[in-house]
Parts: sequence; structure tokens; C-alpha cells
Amino acid sequence: MTDHAKTNHQPAFSLLLALLCLLAATVQGLAQAGSTLRVRLADGFDFPVGKPDAAGYHKARGYFPNGHLGEDWNGNGGGDSDLGAPIYSCARGVVIFSANIGVGWGNCIIVRHVYRELDGRIAMVDSLYAHLHQRVAKLHDLVEKGQLVGTMGGNNGMYFVHLHFEMRKDLRVGMNRSQFPRDNSVYYSPTAFINARRKLAVDSRKYDVPVNNFAAYGGSLSDSRSDGGEAKPPTVPKIENKPVEVRKPELNPEDDDFWSRLKAKIRGGQVTPGTEGNR
Repeated sequence: MTDHAKTNHQPAFSLLLALLCLLAATVQGLAQAGSTLRVRLADGFDFPVGKPDAAGYHKARGYFPNGHLGEDWNGNGGGDSDLGAPIYSCARGVVIFSANIGVGWGNCIIVRHVYRELDGRIAMVDSLYAHLHQRVAKLHDLVEKGQLVGTMGGNNGMYFVHLHFEMRKDLRVGMNRSQFPRDNSVYYSPTAFINARRKLAVDSRKYDVPVNNFAAYGGSLSDSRSDGGEAKPPTVPKIENKPVEVRKPELNPEDDDFWSRLKAKIRGGQVTPGTEGNR
């Protein structure tokens, strides 16, 4: 090949490089705008603590409809001995929420998974990890099963250290549970879901997974976020020349009441840690 022929190929290469950069920027822009991301099928599900198989952990509280909508996982060491312990994604997926919204939730991460059901259907499910000490996974990160997404906490001392873990079949819930039925039409029993899908069939394709399709905390379903920013609690309006009664934000009642009562009893010497864990 002559030097002249090499020179003629340089503009074409530069154009191709520019097109590839434009394509990458377009894909990133679509993700930030709340469209979709391409994700491979999950090859199975595992528990988010004690990799593998929740080794060294137990369920202090299980799932039941119209009550506790997830599972609380504690280390077998008791007390706050599991502070900072690793929390893993339960399956391959994409992070669709990573923020500290305070109130009863604290640091939260939601991962969306696309998978092939046992009957061959392609389905999606959201896994939520709440009360984290630290968030490691960022918004729109692609994560694998068993990948570190955060560390275990107690919402800055509001609760004993534990992981609150949920599995949602309704992809619109986000952080607005009060706007949805509190039953099996919206939620899965996490342990039952995982045990039934430990190993799943996969293929080489990637599937479109919607992101940013739910409202910010305290917002309505018609007010879905598209900027990927931090969710903030609703503000209380001010009333001039009158004292403002600021109501405590709605916490997760099935979590907060239980842990608050338990902490009060322990401080009063009525029980010791671990004796009421399965209530």
C-alpha cells in the first residue's frame, strides 16, 4: 500500500471514530432521559448476604402481605456485629435507584433484573436493599449476581443493624409504597422467589430494561423522574404568623415500629438482643 493510499483512509477512520463517539453519547443520553438500557438475562438468583446461600445470616423477620413487605436479614453474631458487612446484588441487573432519602429508608438501592421464567416467558423484577451504611453501586451501573452494591447499616442508628430486602413484581413502586397494594399482587416473598429461581436459562442476547420509570419519593405516579438525580422527601409548607405543625414523615411502619419497640425493651432490660427476632 502506498503512502497516498494510507492518507486516503485517515478521513474515513476519523469519521468512523466520530460516529462511534456520537453513538456512545446518544446511548448515555437515552439512559439519563429515562428510556432503556440493554441488559443480559439473569442466570439465577441468590440471597443478598452471606455469599453464597446466606451463610452466617438468618431472617430476623419474614415477608407477609399487608404487613412486612420484605425480609430483614441479620448476621448470626447478633447485635450490631454485622455493621458494614457486604450486601450483594441477588442477580445480574441494572441499578435503577441509588440514593439516601432519609426518613425510615436511609440509603437505598434498587436493581432491576430481566430473566427467563421457568415457563419460558421473559419477565422483570426489582430487588430493593434498604438501611444501607454505604452505597457502592451507582445509578445505571450494570451489576452481576454476587457483586457488591453496598454495606449493611441501621439507618444511622434508627434501627439495629440489618438489611431490609424486598422483591417487587410491579416495576412502578420505587420508593412510593403507599401508592400501591401491600399484597402479593405487587410483591414477592423474597426467599420463595429466590429458591424457585436459583438457576435460570440464559442466551447471548441483551434485552431493553426501562429505567427511571417511577416517581421520586413523595411524588405522584405521573411525576416520574427522568434526570436520575437524588430523590428528596416532600417539604412542609410554611404558614405565616402561625405555628407550623410538622408531622413526622411516614416511615416504614412494619419496620420502624418493630425495631423501635425492640430497642426500647432492650434498654429497659425486658429482653436481650435476638430473643424477639422472629416475631
